[in-house]
Amino acid sequence: MSGFRDLNIYNKAYALAIKVHHASLKMPKFELYEQGSQIRRSSKSIKDTIAEGYGRRRYHADYVKFLVFAQASCDECRNQCDMISELYPNIDDFKSISEEFDILGKMINKFIQSIESR
Repeated sequence: MSGFRDLNIYNKAYALAIKVHHASLKMPKFELYEQGSQIRRSSKSIKDTIAEGYGRRRYHADYVKFLVFAQASCDECRNQCDMISELYPNIDDFKSISEEFDILGKMINKFIQSIESR
């Protein structure tokens, strides 16, 4: 493995951050800087935290800690998607994005387990 860009969890998180960004721009104008900004920031933090943790992989405990932070941000995004889906049912994107965050969370969890078992 040559870098964090080779990690499936990073690539999935990156793709989801792009989807969230575009979907959030469909929200009402008054939400662009409230709920929209929050979900954009939290979705981008997942990929960033995975990358930062990878940079600390020499320090096993730090690596796991950053992956746990990424998983927590993933849970936050799933929660945000569920709220947006309920508030704005006309924006279909967030229901499927929520399901993708669920999958990403499971992927991160399995990755943490594999790191911990080494």
